[in-house]
Amino acid sequence: MLGDEEDVFDSVTWESPSAPYDADYTVQPSGPGFKQSTAGTEDERGPHDPKWEGYLIVTVKDPVKELAETKDAYVSYLVSAKTNLPIFSTPNPSSRRRFQDFVFLRDHLVKDFPACVVPALPDKHRLEYLTGDRFSPEFMERRRLDLHRFLERISRHPTLQRSTLVRAFLESTEWHVHMHQHLAHPPGPEPTPGLIDNISDTLLNAFARVRKPDERFLDMRESVDKFEDGLVTCERLWNRVRGRTNDLTADYHDLAVAVQGLGFLESGITDPLSHFSNTLLEFSALLRHKTQNTTDPFLVHLHSLLTYSHANRAVLKLRDQKQLDFEELSDYLSGVTQERDRLSAVISGHAGSTGLGLSAYLKDKVDSLRGADDDRSRVEKMRKLDIKIKELQDAVTTAHETSDAFSDETLREQTIFQYTKEAEMKEMLGNLAEGEIEFYQSAMEEWERIIPIIQRIRVDV
Repeated sequence: MLGDEEDVFDSVTWESPSAPYDADYTVQPSGPGFKQSTAGTEDERGPHDPKWEGYLIVTVKDPVKELAETKDAYVSYLVSAKTNLPIFSTPNPSSRRRFQDFVFLRDHLVKDFPACVVPALPDKHRLEYLTGDRFSPEFMERRRLDLHRFLERISRHPTLQRSTLVRAFLESTEWHVHMHQHLAHPPGPEPTPGLIDNISDTLLNAFARVRKPDERFLDMRESVDKFEDGLVTCERLWNRVRGRTNDLTADYHDLAVAVQGLGFLESGITDPLSHFSNTLLEFSALLRHKTQNTTDPFLVHLHSLLTYSHANRAVLKLRDQKQLDFEELSDYLSGVTQERDRLSAVISGHAGSTGLGLSAYLKDKVDSLRGADDDRSRVEKMRKLDIKIKELQDAVTTAHETSDAFSDETLREQTIFQYTKEAEMKEMLGNLAEGEIEFYQSAMEEWERIIPIIQRIRVDV
């Protein structure tokens, strides 16, 4: 059990027949958390299914303005968690962090785990549906919700939740020391520019495409396209609904004022008209409350889910880049090998049998004009080409292994993203439905209260 405030829901249906972890729903305004376990599922896991070693449930709350009377003022947030992961030194880590700390965490998770879908952070200076300075209660609350959602997505990820940087972020009292240490000594070996980097960076360009696309990833990209198109359409329509609701809110307010003025003119029904005017004002307030507490959070979550999908698309694009590295290096190796074979044929006196055609003939003529057509220079060039071929063969092997490993990891990432996406859709649409139900229930109560008063009005004919 994770706490009395948490409610386990077993009715969540994933795309696969059985999910590899159990989902715990935390009844809090900030949204759900999830418990991951591997008990009883090890034999059921496929080669590309993710593996969780425990749960991590994170909340962001209590925004506080620090150094309030200085030009260096900023907002800090209390980050607390519940976990059974062995990497943590306590089951209830907590810390205070500012927005810049979240930026550092996100940027370095992207660098340390390039194959993982790391969610984006909210923009530093612009939040949708919000006006006012960055220290207003509304702004800080909206920022808190966005940061909570960011950490929630990380905490659901079986790899990111166990990273040393996330552990330090959640529990370290010397976070700045960890930041400097991470900058000085990033995890894993330092990347050194080698043959594969020099060649692939030169050959690849923005217009390059994978020549032998994998059908699995084509289907994934198509699914992402459809999902994002659906989110964009929903966002556009709900923004239109929001605008019309604001117009309706103002219209009901104006109608209430008009009815109240009419009541002053009609002395016999002043009191009933006053009640009716108050009901109109109350209904206008209900519409405004629904916009602020249901529609706006829904739109913000919708846009956040869209940016999260963009991060997923970036991983798919990076996987294509790894395959392009392998394909371009293979082509380069083939070209160098053909050049070595051509020189070997020239030296052995069988140049005509190489079948390399006009380009080889022209190259021979150019070498002749440069004085580089003697056997000694050809032998030396062949020796250098043999060395380059050996390097290229090693680079092609490495690129192939990297591409395959990245593809396997991408398949796991898509499964993780699918779980997170479905959980967030359940939360987002559930909150929207609850807000709409609350609005209509309150509106019905208001109108049912005024109906008897209106019916008691007697009109003399």
